[in-house]
Amino acid sequence: MLMNYLIVHPDNEAKLTAVKAVLKALDVAFEEGKGAYDPAFRAKMEEGEEDIQKGRTVKVTLDDLWK
Repeated sequence: MLMNYLIVHPDNEAKLTAVKAVLKALDVAFEEGKGAYDPAFRAKMEEGEEDIQKGRTVKVTLDDLWK
């Protein structure tokens, strides 16, 4: 049994529907997901964005970065 996979990134709903139809017509199993990131990672990213908006940041100069 051949077990390769493809990751497809349709840029609109019509293309997504067409890809699904082709896979179903060929009797190819597929999995569908809603996001590219793990929910826990996404939550951390949103928390970081909130910190930036509220000014909870630390500035690091280039000199301090390479110490």
